[in-house]
Amino acid sequence: MKLVVFGANGATGRQVTAQAIAAGHTVTAVTRRPEDFPLSHPRLHVAGADVLDAAAVESTVAGQDAVISTLGVPFARTPVSVYSEGVTHIAQAMTEHGVRRLVCVTSTVLFGVPAPGETLFFRKVLEPLVARTVGRTVYEDMRRMERIVGDTDHEWTVVRPAGLFDTEAVSAYQVATSRLPGRFTSRADLADALVREATGTGHVRAFIDVRTTEGVPGILDVIRKEAFGGRK
Repeated sequence: MKLVVFGANGATGRQVTAQAIAAGHTVTAVTRRPEDFPLSHPRLHVAGADVLDAAAVESTVAGQDAVISTLGVPFARTPVSVYSEGVTHIAQAMTEHGVRRLVCVTSTVLFGVPAPGETLFFRKVLEPLVARTVGRTVYEDMRRMERIVGDTDHEWTVVRPAGLFDTEAVSAYQVATSRLPGRFTSRADLADALVREATGTGHVRAFIDVRTTEGVPGILDVIRKEAFGGRK
């Protein structure tokens, strides 16, 4: 298949690109800084474009079979609009060029229910602190993005991972249409799920959770390394 990946130069986007190529697909990796993109392959095209530029987005979507969005920005106190504006341009381009399949990433926080089996401190203190204070503007825009995606007639899937961390390989991760137990999702597992969804028909017009259950780190380690880095 021909896949276009937005946010391709982020930590998850690079994993998606590499895994899609390894699976035999042709990939257009979209990034604002194509000169910094670390991957190369005969089936990889690196496109310099900003998701906030509707014309640039349209040119990269043309001729593709499916779209994967791994857009991500750091937590900030200022308003965020990258997710909603970006997916608006992506959806418009897909309609213009007859591309049906869209898979994008938000967060497990948007399920709006506590993680099963989680501690009282995590449910009542830590997660609300991140969701309503530190990451409030990011999650608000993710919600706008989900509404925009849900209002389209495309064959969409929204993947809602938990706290992201790095591993060397894909594990036997869990997938469900409701919030799963556990706090973390490896980027390798998330990328595998995104590629599988984009190239298949497993969860069309659904919100899914992806959760890593093997080799997960401690919560303080992930917060220190990931929470404020914008490494989507």
